[in-house]
Amino acid sequence: MSERPAKAGFASRPGDADRWIKAADVVGSGKVGAVAGFTARLTIDVTPALRRRMKLVAVQRGTTLADMARALFEREFPDISGED
Repeated sequence: MSERPAKAGFASRPGDADRWIKAADVVGSGKVGAVAGFTARLTIDVTPALRRRMKLVAVQRGTTLADMARALFEREFPDISGED
C-alpha cells in the first residue's frame, strides 16, 4: 500500500520566513474601510473589560477601533526600510 504524502497542518508555516511575512503584490479589495494595497487580518485576544474600554475611547474620538489599532501599530512599529 502506498503512503500518503505529509499533509500541512492548519497553522503550519512555510520554511522561508521572508516569504511568509512578505505582503503580496495585490491591489486593495475595494471593501469599505480597507486601506490601500494589501491588507492582512490580525486577531488578538483581550478581556471583555479591555475591549469595552477600547471601543468607548474609539467612539469618544469619533473613529473606529481598527483605525486606532492601525495608528498604534504604525507608531510602535515604524517602517525603517524606507518602503511604504
